Amino acid sequence: MIDNHQKNIATFIHLSTFSRFIIPFGNFIGPIILWTINKEKSEFIDAHGKQAINFQISILLYAVILGALTIPFFIFNLLSHIDFLDFNGFDNVHINIGKPSPLLYITGGFGVLAIIGFILELIFIVVASLKARDGEFYKYPLTINFLK
Repeated sequence: MIDNHQKNIATFIHLSTFSRFIIPFGNFIGPIILWTINKEKSEFIDAHGKQAINFQISILLYAVILGALTIPFFIFNLLSHIDFLDFNGFDNVHINIGKPSPLLYITGGFGVLAIIGFILELIFIVVASLKARDGEFYKYPLTINFLK
């Protein structure tokens, strides 16, 4: 039987990921602290803590991969406008606004993908919090299980 205290702790584990907007790496620190203090009290709390931490690690991994893909396209787009063989300072640097590079579209697509991922992350955290409040187990989608 899951009591209200366990439900509240599990809910706060998920909601503590929003502390990243106040504290750097708060999305890891908050859930890890709440989970390590309370994981021995209940299997319900242990399962929700592992899910929240696994989800945050997965999101970080996806963001690093997306950044690793985006940054080279952005740099290549910037460098494609500079002629290194005939470089006379910044007198010959021109920005062509009329015809964007295809690399810019790729970088913009990755940016849109990052925004969609951020919105989905917020939605998944709220749904997990509501499931924990109702005493239900929740498995985040697209989560790699680092903690089993």
